[in-house]
Amino acid sequence: MAGKPGAAAPTYSPSMTGQRKKRPSIQNDSEWVRPDGRGLHQCRPAFLKTGAVNSASGSAYAEFGNTKVIVSVFGPRESKKAMMYSNDGRLNCNVSYTTFASPVRGQTPETKDLSSMLHKALEGAIILKSFPKTTVDVFALVLESGGSDLPVITSCASLALADAGIMLYDMVASVSVSCIGKNLLIDPVSEEESHQDGGLMITCMPSRNEVTQMTVTGEWSTTKINEAMQLCLDACSKLGKIMRSCLKEAASAPQD
Repeated sequence: MAGKPGAAAPTYSPSMTGQRKKRPSIQNDSEWVRPDGRGLHQCRPAFLKTGAVNSASGSAYAEFGNTKVIVSVFGPRESKKAMMYSNDGRLNCNVSYTTFASPVRGQTPETKDLSSMLHKALEGAIILKSFPKTTVDVFALVLESGGSDLPVITSCASLALADAGIMLYDMVASVSVSCIGKNLLIDPVSEEESHQDGGLMITCMPSRNEVTQMTVTGEWSTTKINEAMQLCLDACSKLGKIMRSCLKEAASAPQD
């Protein structure tokens, strides 16, 4: 959505929102108190903007709390001759972190794994037949790592692809949930991720109600994972609306 970073922005929250009164934060306590004061089922304010990199075919900037990401898309460009002939286009994804992204140098995640996961999350939403024999490159740079990095990267990358005019079946929105004790915390920050007993991330195409990727870590009961999935899907639907609104505002904005 349009606006200035740091300005008050609407917070998208699942319909199951249940805010609790603040109590001392204890990892295994039944009532976890979130470091940023949010309700357990309340997502961080989302700031989104397209056209962040002039030299790219398309780009987007996303700021979810302290997690800040910029994504640039280049292409479609002619695929290298060494690659096998294909009527479908190719997608390349690369995720990297700035040296100052994390408070402690060297504590950033393995970017090769994140690049692969981003590719899997986006590939199913792109109409690859729309750019045969060519390649689209997606470069994601995490400026600040504040938690839920991959969901923010994925959502921002989808926005950048749309800004580049790449044909999509639908926008891709991604949200994660951490399980701490008996509590489910949506859109967790770094501190919460470090204390989680289990984690769930869902990436989906909201308008088509299709999941493109789901990642589960830790131990989950059937009841808890079903509840977490519903929280993610509901938040993805709301985030998808914010992303489409961002694109509409960018399209209607006067050109310089």
